Amino acid sequence: MGRSCILLVLSLFLWLCLFPNTISAQLRIGYYANTTCPNAEKIVGDAVANKYNQTFVTVPATIRLFFHDCFVEGCDASVIIASTGNNTAEKDNPDNISLAGDGFDTVIKAKAAVDAVHGCTNKVSCADILAIATRDAIQLSGGPHYEVELGRLDGLTSTAASVEGKLPKPTFDLNQLNSLFANNGLSQSDMIALSAAHTVGVSHCNRFADRIYSNPVDPTLNKTYATELQSMCPKNVDPDIAINMDMNTPRIFDNMYYKNLLQGEGLFTSDQVLFTDSRSKPLVIAWANSSPAFQAAFVDAITKMGRIGVKTGKNGNIRRDCAVFN
Repeated sequence: MGRSCILLVLSLFLWLCLFPNTISAQLRIGYYANTTCPNAEKIVGDAVANKYNQTFVTVPATIRLFFHDCFVEGCDASVIIASTGNNTAEKDNPDNISLAGDGFDTVIKAKAAVDAVHGCTNKVSCADILAIATRDAIQLSGGPHYEVELGRLDGLTSTAASVEGKLPKPTFDLNQLNSLFANNGLSQSDMIALSAAHTVGVSHCNRFADRIYSNPVDPTLNKTYATELQSMCPKNVDPDIAINMDMNTPRIFDNMYYKNLLQGEGLFTSDQVLFTDSRSKPLVIAWANSSPAFQAAFVDAITKMGRIGVKTGKNGNIRRDCAVFN
């Protein structure tokens, strides 16, 4: 083998090591356009809109489901798999039990709608349907529209044990958040942008009770806000009580999340730290003051998140039932 060939092989090997997902992911915009199911995105979109018209919970539930899916085994719909007598699946890990059923139901109904169309049966993966549904849920609630990259296969494994240490905790500081996101190829900027998903949805009181009933109360909390939280969440916390994470515009996907942080109204420690830590504070201020800048950053971040651990070839398939392996 000549010197030039050796250098070419070494360069290709290095490129693959540095960018392992570039070839393996094979994601692209308009993936289904030239297939037997060219209207896949519209079919999913219509199903999501129908679900949204039934309940707003569709929005935060679907977004959170996508996040929890991608951060564990990659964006492969493994979080939707139901447990069996032989296996406890991801969804039954304690960190996933609070995932709202409407997120699962959105994907399952969209899958049924797609498969009911001639030429589409078993042609669109549950993983892609979840990615499309997330995009559409964001747009329906006032967030940005973006073209979603598609071409994922569904994963072949789902275990509760695989969730451990993969998802952020509400008590995380900036270093812990950055480390977890970096493990998934996401930057601090990506993390701050994706955190704004907390602009919609609810949280149970026991997720932040330590902040409002510590002695003294967490000093990073706005005092009036802390008092409001105490009134809504009694000291003997009922785990079934839930409150809006954004009390100002709870049904709109917007940059109010950052404006709340400026006022000391971040619900979790992991939210408020984005403003109290000088390393992340400038972006919080910038995005609080510019909705377009936030939306552009969010689209970039969620697109990158959608590339995590994508399954192709023998590493995945297209499930006939999103909750059951083929």
